[in-house]
Amino acid sequence: MRISTLALLLGTISMTATAPALAKHHEEKANMLSYPETETVDVVDPQFGVDVKDPYRWLEDDVRVNPKVAEWVKAQNSVTDAYLETLPGREALAKRMQELFDYERFGLPTARGDRYFYTRNDGLQNQSVLYVRDGLDGKGRVLVDPNAWADDGATALAGWVPSDDGTKLLYAIQDGGSDWRTVKVLDVASGKVMDDTVEWMKFSGLSWVGNDGFLYSRFPEPEEGAEFQSLNKNHAVYYHKLGTAQAEDRLVYATPDRPDLNNTAEVTSDNKWVVVTSSSGTDEKYEITVMDIGGGNWSPRKLITGFDNAWELIDGIGDTLYFRTDKDAPRQRIVKFDMSAAGPQPVETVAQREATLSGASIVGDRLIVTYMEDAKSLAEMLSLDGVKVGEINLNGIGTAGGFGGKPGNNETFYAFTNFTQPGAVYRLDTKTGESTVFAKPELAFDPDDYVTTQKFYSSKDGTKIPMFIVHRKDLDLTGGAPTLLYGYGGFNISLTPSYSPTKMAWIDAGGVYAMANLRGGGEYGKDWHDAGRLQNKQNVFDDFAAAAEYLIAEGISAKGKVAIEGRSNGGLLVGASVNQRPDLFAAGHAAVGVMDMLRFDRFTAGRYWVDDYGYPNKEQDFRKLLSYSPYHNIRSGVEYPAVIVSTADTDDRVVPGHSFKYTAALQAADTGDKPKIIRIETRAGHGSGKPTDKIIEEYSDIYAFLAHWTGLDVESAEEEEFTRENMQGD
Repeated sequence: MRISTLALLLGTISMTATAPALAKHHEEKANMLSYPETETVDVVDPQFGVDVKDPYRWLEDDVRVNPKVAEWVKAQNSVTDAYLETLPGREALAKRMQELFDYERFGLPTARGDRYFYTRNDGLQNQSVLYVRDGLDGKGRVLVDPNAWADDGATALAGWVPSDDGTKLLYAIQDGGSDWRTVKVLDVASGKVMDDTVEWMKFSGLSWVGNDGFLYSRFPEPEEGAEFQSLNKNHAVYYHKLGTAQAEDRLVYATPDRPDLNNTAEVTSDNKWVVVTSSSGTDEKYEITVMDIGGGNWSPRKLITGFDNAWELIDGIGDTLYFRTDKDAPRQRIVKFDMSAAGPQPVETVAQREATLSGASIVGDRLIVTYMEDAKSLAEMLSLDGVKVGEINLNGIGTAGGFGGKPGNNETFYAFTNFTQPGAVYRLDTKTGESTVFAKPELAFDPDDYVTTQKFYSSKDGTKIPMFIVHRKDLDLTGGAPTLLYGYGGFNISLTPSYSPTKMAWIDAGGVYAMANLRGGGEYGKDWHDAGRLQNKQNVFDDFAAAAEYLIAEGISAKGKVAIEGRSNGGLLVGASVNQRPDLFAAGHAAVGVMDMLRFDRFTAGRYWVDDYGYPNKEQDFRKLLSYSPYHNIRSGVEYPAVIVSTADTDDRVVPGHSFKYTAALQAADTGDKPKIIRIETRAGHGSGKPTDKIIEEYSDIYAFLAHWTGLDVESAEEEEFTRENMQGD
């Protein structure tokens, strides 16, 4: 995205200037930053006695459709690129990120037949490559390489599922970061792509029915030009038989009387049951419909009605279906249904515990369960009737994932990661309980050089909030260090320890990384989620502000040294927090954020979010939404921190109009001299499928921005690291 327009917009800087001179020049130019003039329109929406002004409504239009919006994007990117070119440390960050990304990494293997399927990235490949082995110790061969699909690396392998016998492979293609998927079928032995093609799949899994057909969910084909903005309705489940055209696909399940429902299908490992999960939004409240595949006509039978609780299929063994649920258990439990009964009722198999049940699978004759205890993973093996068989040793603070498998097969794979250790992949034999390494990366750093701690701080109302804090062991915290505080706080999503090369570059440069487990997430189950949504949403912003105050009070950071970051719902968090506490933060990065809380439900998937945010057309919800909406609460006449907004032109999850309107309003207001800029990526979406080189380019820009405004001297840190390495070499 970088465009060399520095001389045009900000003047010329000598390449031989010293770092202090560059910093001084940058300070002078920041105060002279001239934003593109943004046209305003006279749009006022009267709602519940309030005249809601929306002067930048026109920026909601698709950049590919409205030339004026395209020109605005071009002008904003020119200013942003020119400004970013003045930042010290940007190239040093990019260099370090490249080093930190450059390690061989593997995805979790899936065993089907006698074959093992897994992804591998040699380090700096834009997209991971799908491999297959014949036998566990066989030599891997390339099956699908998405790196050849597009010159810019922005077309990704978005999902894959091998058939039960391992002879065929379903795989989904994602282009330019969009949520839309195209499905292809590949013959594994020959590597030949078959003629079958499925279009307009979105928010769907892929489930084989035997070895000659599969289930998927799709929306009707949108009108031309409306693919990235129109509301998604009438989600339906179809069956595709191999060797036929998509037009012949069989409609398996639909809810035309309730077009807002999403309907997704899974097939049990023994190919006996189709289980359809229906949802009306992002809240985990589902109806469950089952179909007996053996009957041939797949007649639907309601198992759960009412949209009152979460129900997640674990698997089925004959007429017994196992589910994870929060019914009568806010931190979740496991139940089973006897489908041979006339009216199947849930029978408890694993009771609720103090820790939150985060995952379950059946492997061999064992239940493998994972729990979150203060946002850290625990894993155990149980018998199928819920009796504990043994612990799975995860070696410290971190996050475990995987444990997929089948009843009757004792083999499973799992990954374990934390802030300073990329995911190592292990093979577990559930019969013996033995774990062996399948793949473990070699790193460009020593994890023992860093320290991770977990602290609990008090929010505004006294609630204790956990927060992870990561930094170099040798970091001098005298006077507080520049700190990057990350949060999310919504949609029952839990933030747990995981490795990020971009975050590690910040830590390596001498910064502190802090991740707060705000209310609204799922770290402590349903009650924790409920405490941060709808009328309780302000708790999330209070939790975030209290995290920054704690970091400053404890001397970990200091006033003027805290930058905040969040993505999507976390972008909303940053926008609202900057409006409410501009005094507390030095800088903020709002990525692909939901910024107009009164119109979020009018685009693509936005209508699902009413479960967390409420309905803008209901008065009580409207007044709460208006009270914190980032776009509507910018305070002119108040000194704001430096703000960088990031979005992408093909984001059809949170449409970029949110970020466009918010940035235009921020630039128009009198919020002080610190920059308020937007970085708009092309051929990228909400985040998934983004190529490695674009990630490095994006985050070296953004973290250089945050580093400058928090006082993190990236270039000095790089020189110190160079000196340390040379001294060790001597």
